[in-house]
Amino acid sequence: MRGNNKALLVRALIFGSHRSSMNSFSRRLHENLISNPSKTSHPSKSLSNFTTKFHFSTPYLQLFQRTLSSSSSSSSSGASNIVLVKSDEELNSGLKNVQEKSSPAVFYFTATWCGPCKFISPVIEELSKKYPHATIYKVDIDTEGLQNALASLNIAAVPTLDFYKNGKKETTIVGADVAKLKNTMESLYRED
Repeated sequence: MRGNNKALLVRALIFGSHRSSMNSFSRRLHENLISNPSKTSHPSKSLSNFTTKFHFSTPYLQLFQRTLSSSSSSSSSGASNIVLVKSDEELNSGLKNVQEKSSPAVFYFTATWCGPCKFISPVIEELSKKYPHATIYKVDIDTEGLQNALASLNIAAVPTLDFYKNGKKETTIVGADVAKLKNTMESLYRED
């Protein structure tokens, strides 16, 4: 793999990027490395081998390595308070429900191609179990038909988490800041 593409991949996976540039990057990477593996200088430098050859020393980065190697589908088998939003109607209904009933909720805007989203997904699942009274609405921004609703909510990057309490949006986190996510959940949804 050429050094420039390798650096872009690592930067995109660790820090994330805007949706359109990530799609462009993914297309370029696919065209250059996956579709034409003969263009790489060495067979062991293909994309599939590249992600598994990282060695991470800290626990958070080891978690990141596991999410890179795991499948992109996420399950919420043990977390009944995670709601997968699959349409514009479901998103609007969830927002209306949260605002009218003053229910504690988090709207988690994500994408399957987003490295930082995959990084914080297990943390969100863990927090959903710790705060079962707060509903987490998981919204894949690439779901067809959601573009108008996402534009009206000013969702421009993923991951984006909107936190609601007493029917009002309290705060927003953009990016995969695990410490900030945990502190926000604790301060807003801790039951005394």
